[in-house]
Amino acid sequence: MKRFIQTGLVVALASAGMAQAATELVIATVNNGHMIEMQKLTPFFEKANPDIKLKWVTLEEGTLRQRVTTDIATKGGQFDVMTIGLYEAPIWSKKGWLKPIATDAAYDVDDILPAIRNGLSYEGKLYAAPFYGESSMLMYRKDLADKAGIKIPDQPTWAQVKEFAEKANDPKGGVYGMCLRGKPGWGDNMAFLTTLVNTNGGQWFDMKWQPQIDTKPWHDAINFYVDIMKKNGPPGASANSFNENLALFNEGKCAMWVDATIAASFISDPKQSKVADKVAYAQAPVAVTPKGANWLWSWNLAIPASSTKDEAAQKFIKWATSKEYIQLVAKETGWNTVPTGTRKSTYANPEFQKVAKFADAEKKAIDSANPNDSTLPKSPYVGVQYAAIPEFQAIGVAVGQQMSAALSGKVTVDQALKTAQTTAEREMKKGGYYK
Repeated sequence: MKRFIQTGLVVALASAGMAQAATELVIATVNNGHMIEMQKLTPFFEKANPDIKLKWVTLEEGTLRQRVTTDIATKGGQFDVMTIGLYEAPIWSKKGWLKPIATDAAYDVDDILPAIRNGLSYEGKLYAAPFYGESSMLMYRKDLADKAGIKIPDQPTWAQVKEFAEKANDPKGGVYGMCLRGKPGWGDNMAFLTTLVNTNGGQWFDMKWQPQIDTKPWHDAINFYVDIMKKNGPPGASANSFNENLALFNEGKCAMWVDATIAASFISDPKQSKVADKVAYAQAPVAVTPKGANWLWSWNLAIPASSTKDEAAQKFIKWATSKEYIQLVAKETGWNTVPTGTRKSTYANPEFQKVAKFADAEKKAIDSANPNDSTLPKSPYVGVQYAAIPEFQAIGVAVGQQMSAALSGKVTVDQALKTAQTTAEREMKKGGYYK
């Protein structure tokens, strides 16, 4: 009898343990500073939600894209929450690959900046919640500009930028005139280069979906890029993307950097940046046209349709993208480190305005980016620094490899553009856009 009681007790205890077992959420995310900070704040979420445990899979940007795209397309079920971009959100929601985000009054979806919210919605429903949003802008050393006798206007031209790069370039002194992305990838070097092509009057595809890579605007843009980087860029620039250039800038090795507005919160933070008190900001430089000179992007949290942990995933996403989360980051590490580019209330906050010298330039850049009208000639696609079609990912990667090869001197610009054009034509024919 005693044995049966003991056995029953063991079963009861085991059952109780199972009942209390926490739901494990596997979250795929990118290795950017704000995401790393979110992971550090995990204990706050887990304390408020003891029935949920978070498991992080942190990946470099290109690897993240490959992993989550493969997983969602094959319904692999590896991840419960995915970090995806503004590019994937409309394509994947249209395919039925994502679950809608269940927002409520407390979440205040109307507080999300319209450009970002529209890009993450399909048929009026939000399918991904923005963790941080960004455009691109010029970040530069005001002290070096003053020393060179150059005044950078709020909206500089690429000619003005080039003049400053040449005057500030001092490799022996450890300062390079210009830092730009060179690492191949549609979201790496091609994010920047597409905006450079746009402002030179170019586009990815014409209204018949014919690739427009081997054209004058592309030649003008890429020749300018290769020239300015070879003369005034750091060595090994073809391997640098956002994080590498951020590290260079923070070390005081870049006179200028055109990249994501989100970088401003890091380079202006004295805990991270040696030049925090010497930085100034301007809009992304323009050439032939202001159209498409600065990109629009956001990193967002989404739930794959295959997820079996929908309730826990919704809870986490609402927490991580809420006004309260931004307040938490401000309390823990300061208002100059909060994720920006998502909520109107952040920019309206006096505490944020006090510390964020970059706030006005950042919001102006985000508000001015228009994914529906980003090229001088009319284009059939949505997107500033990408074309929101499934085929673009493969095309962007292939073209990015050619541009990186041109930067490193392995091929000429002419060869790179010709090869890129051929590759793009082949992919678009395969996709059935034309014969």
